[in-house]
Amino acid sequence: MSKKHHQVEEQEVALAAIVVVADDGAIGRNGDLLCHLPADLKHFKAITMGHSIIMGRRTFDSFPKGALPGRQNIVITRNEHFSAPDVTVAHSVDEAIKAAIMPGEVFIIGGAQIYAATFERVTTLYLTRLHATFPEADAFFPTIDPIEWDTISEEHHDSDDRNPYPYTFITLRRK
Repeated sequence: MSKKHHQVEEQEVALAAIVVVADDGAIGRNGDLLCHLPADLKHFKAITMGHSIIMGRRTFDSFPKGALPGRQNIVITRNEHFSAPDVTVAHSVDEAIKAAIMPGEVFIIGGAQIYAATFERVTTLYLTRLHATFPEADAFFPTIDPIEWDTISEEHHDSDDRNPYPYTFITLRRK
């Protein structure tokens, strides 16, 4: 395969990010999510099912049952000896993207370092805006410049007995 052909192939990967971001830009604390939001977990599952998902090792370690079923789990780690059941291991963002074999979009699912390293390459952003702030947060999402994005859809939800904060599902596409 020629180098030129290989470069074209790489550009055809549709890279998306899916994330919950609080009003203050926070995405996590102490290696976990900011809060338990069942509606967002359902939303995340519906969007990512049947796709390749790319994450850092600490994000993977936060999953109580290991690899997420129905998706190709790709974990980026510096640890040359890391392995886990039902996981494709990669040692760089480029290696992770090349390893994605499921059809359609390839999803970046966290954490903060992986979002930062891939943000400029993401063409679609599935954003759950959590209408709250978390002063104890220690992980943040890159700044989203509204000039660079078109809003494709937006769906607001009030808090309820299962979801403690109001939130909005927003889909953005890079201009």
